This record gives sequence, C-alpha cells and structure tokens, in this order.
Amino acid sequence: MKGPQHFVFALVEDFTHLALTCAVDPLRIANLLSGKQLYRWSFASADGERAVGSDASVLLTHHKFSELPDYDRLFVLSGLDVQKKDHSALIAALRREERKRGKPIGALCSGAYVLAQAGFLDGQAAAIHWEYHDGFMEEFPEVNLLRNVFVADEKHITASGGTATADLMLHLIERDHGYDLSVAVADQMVYSAARDATAAQKVSLQSRNGMRNAHLAKAIEIMRANLDEPVSPALIAGKIGLSIRQLERLFGKYLNSSPKKYYMDMRLERARNLLLQTEMSVIDVAIACGFESAGHFSRVYRVAYGISPMMQRGRLS
Repeated sequence: MKGPQHFVFALVEDFTHLALTCAVDPLRIANLLSGKQLYRWSFASADGERAVGSDASVLLTHHKFSELPDYDRLFVLSGLDVQKKDHSALIAALRREERKRGKPIGALCSGAYVLAQAGFLDGQAAAIHWEYHDGFMEEFPEVNLLRNVFVADEKHITASGGTATADLMLHLIERDHGYDLSVAVADQMVYSAARDATAAQKVSLQSRNGMRNAHLAKAIEIMRANLDEPVSPALIAGKIGLSIRQLERLFGKYLNSSPKKYYMDMRLERARNLLLQTEMSVIDVAIACGFESAGHFSRVYRVAYGISPMMQRGRLS
C-alpha cells in the first residue's frame, strides 16, 4: 500500500469523545508498533476551527465541511441529539464528496443518522447506537438496521459508537495490514475481547427496551435464567400469561426479533464470552449454553459468527 491512509473525521457538535478516541488511538498505535506511518488523520467541523464534544471538550479542527481535503476514508461522527440538529451543510458536503471522489464515507456512533438523511444508507445494512434504534427504524424504514456493533461489508461502513469504534478500527487494521498487527494493537490497548461485526450490541433490560414492557422483561428474565436448559417460547408465553402469538408480536415490536432467535442469540453470546474469557472446553461451553452436542453447537456458532468455536478460542474476534 502506497503512503499512509488518510482518515478524515467530520465532527458534528456534541460528538461522542469516547468514539473519537476509540477511532484514532488504534491508528496511532498501529503506526507506533509497525514503525511506519500507516495512517494519518485530520478533523473537520462546520467552521473549520473547532468542534465541541458532548463532554464539553473542545477539539481544534483542520478543515471545514465545505472544504474537505483528499482522503482515503471519511467518517461522520456525532453524538447527542443528532436527530434535532440541522445537518444540511454537512449533507451537502457529503453529497459533493460522493460525486467528486466516490471514496468511502462511513459513520460512527449516531453518525449513521446523518448518512441516512443523505440517502446513503437506503437498501443497505447499517449500525447505530442502540439508543437511537426505535426512532431510526421509524424514520428510515428503507435502511436494514442491525444490532451489530459495526457493519463493514457495505459501501458505507457504520459502527454503533463507543468501544464498537475500536472494534471497527481493529477490523480495518487487520484487513489492511494483517491479523498479527491488529492483535498487537488490541494488546497495547489492553483490549482482550475485540468483537467482530456480527457481535450484537449489548442491550440490557435497562436499555429502553425490556423495561418498557413488563411482559417482555419477564420473558427475557426467564430466558436468561435458563440458558443452559432452554425452555420453549410457548412455555415462556404461558408463564407470563400470553399466547405465543402475543409473545412473538412483543419481541417483534421492541426487539425486531422473534423469541426463538433472541433466545438463541443470548445463548450464543454467552458461549462466545465463555470461549474468550474462560478455559472451559468446547463441549462444556456447549452444555453450559443448552446445546445437546458439540457438533450442533459448532454448526450454529459458525453460522452466527463465521468461525468455529475452536477457532474462536485462538482469535480475538
């Protein structure tokens, strides 16, 4: 690869500083560990002078949205109240860049909202911070919104924010410069369980979903208490006083999933954590997560994560 890749981060007011740090520092560390300038980066804002983060930090910027330099990747990074801001100037700049250069334009944290407003995400999969899911799905039904930590196999890459941004950058470093460097960067960050794109955002019962509906919260509580010995959705529905059809509608409305799939995703997430964080054998992990055989577990796990449980143990993602 000739010369360093130039990443430009277009910062919307009240951008999330954690996401920015998780985006830039892996690139910095990759340069440090490789002994080469593999990456360089610069920042853009509306006035080309500064951007204010949601934590009231002030970052000096290099470019105006209307005067972006040449780049290899451009990421829109926003944070709080993204849906309440006027993004017309940024969207106009993004559309010009798309016509002029046609180079990769992505989004971090709530930045996917800006790309969706610009029409860039129509008909493609995307990720956004879980806090924006309900409103985003209502406003942009043409976007295939996923609960993944990031989506990297589309024209417009998106990451859900926070440490998911680090997961995306490690993925890009691996793709550009190899697995060994990405692992070394993760080690330097003391980041021992980097996630791949298929990992779901960790949405808890306190995360604006389950706590909105007592029946849903109870159903998920039953699932979580029975990960090693799964019970049927019909039995869960009966325990909380609903029909199976009512339960399915509830999961579809709040979680964009079926009870069966959500339950399986919970079991697989626990299995992945056990593989990464313990020394349990694959068969013991399978049993602990309610799978009757290692073979069945391995097949389901590979479909979900694109890697076998045994291979997962030897990798960070």
